[in-house]
Amino acid sequence: MDARTALPDLRTALAALDRGETTSAALVQASLDRIDKSQPHLNAFRVVRHTAALEEAREADRRRANGERRPLLGIPIAVKDDTDIVGETTMFGCAGTFAVKDTDAEVVCRLRAAGAVIVGKTHSPELGQWPLTGGDAFGHTRSAWSREHTPGGSSGGSAAAVAAGLVPAALGSDGAGSVRIPASWSNLVGIKPQRGRISMWPDAEAFNGLTTHGPLARTVADAALLLDVVSGNHPGDRHRCAPLTVSDAVGRDPGKLNIALSLRIPFTATPTRLDLRVRTRLAALATVLRDLGHEVTLADPDYGILFGLSFLPRSMAGIEEWLHRLPDPALADIRTRANARTGRLLHGLPLRAARAAEPGLQRRVGRIFDRVDVVLAPTTATPPLPVTAIDGIGGWATDKVITGACPYAWPWNVLGWPAVAVPAGFVDGALPVGAQLLGPENSEPLLVSLASQLESVSRWQDHSPEQWW
Repeated sequence: MDARTALPDLRTALAALDRGETTSAALVQASLDRIDKSQPHLNAFRVVRHTAALEEAREADRRRANGERRPLLGIPIAVKDDTDIVGETTMFGCAGTFAVKDTDAEVVCRLRAAGAVIVGKTHSPELGQWPLTGGDAFGHTRSAWSREHTPGGSSGGSAAAVAAGLVPAALGSDGAGSVRIPASWSNLVGIKPQRGRISMWPDAEAFNGLTTHGPLARTVADAALLLDVVSGNHPGDRHRCAPLTVSDAVGRDPGKLNIALSLRIPFTATPTRLDLRVRTRLAALATVLRDLGHEVTLADPDYGILFGLSFLPRSMAGIEEWLHRLPDPALADIRTRANARTGRLLHGLPLRAARAAEPGLQRRVGRIFDRVDVVLAPTTATPPLPVTAIDGIGGWATDKVITGACPYAWPWNVLGWPAVAVPAGFVDGALPVGAQLLGPENSEPLLVSLASQLESVSRWQDHSPEQWW
């Protein structure tokens, strides 16, 4: 392999290793070469672990030669730069001189235990706030599908890396759609699992329970395998789930399902509307589901106009907490500092009230699952945004841009329930858009089964971007 050749998907790479057709050292070297070639153009990575990754790859080859088998032994993987790796800094899209970490995050420990080789850390916007990946600290990360457009955010670096074939799969994190949005704008599968499925340690929770790690991959099987590998808890976790295996659901018939097609936008304080191009792609996906034998009807969860009052204190207080971890908060974007001030105001009683409201919101929204099995909704209201869409504008103007484009994903973070983002095709030639399959508590296997069935017909994994980088 060379820098002109995209890395295979995760399971294909594993099969090649198992058959002795390649080595981990060859795969990792190809990944590093492709990262280096793309970096001046895509700008997906903040850290590239050239020396350490190759050493780990050679060790993986020795372990394989000795008969050892692990779920990801020798596979190059990327992680988002909100995740601690020994010997690296965690800058989370921010400027400043950060201390090197002396402990791996729990999710990294699980990747290492599975044999994965972590080739680097991918870009995120500052503290993961925006659905575009860019900032003064590192410039813009660009979509593998279009140099003029964002891959989404906040896990945009991970999405760009997978879509461009720099790595077979990557981890992101999702606090308001930050896995699902870049998955949809990059023709990828992204899973936001049940809260507590994946440990957030060294934090007991992230952004007051809104945020969880999640996989980004080209296929449902790859995303499910990565989810299984990193699932599990640390003794210090605030949230935890009973273990379950998701990969078993890949290729399993989900049976005939009742599916609600929900197009209504949850309440936002800014003007929003569903772009006709996205609506058309959702309608086509609904037709595919009907052809597969499912009952699809128009129906919306009952979010209510107060739903956002549970999200805002939790997200803003999380930004305020993270700002204090920065070596120099004064270097943060003026919009970040304004959000942190809002978070400080909302940190007391409003935050406690927001968290106390969650069980009632779960009951209210959950009533739709008395009638249907799955909710199908747009992931975003618009196609991918230009990379410069929020450059040089104020906080209110930024809020209008991001809520206008991405008003659909955040409620499932408040609820803590699982969601799977799937590709829904292309608009304007080669701009990907997507849909999300939404379920109640602990419904990952059902969502993965349905996503796998859709994939077998839609074959989104057969579409790759033309290489411009």
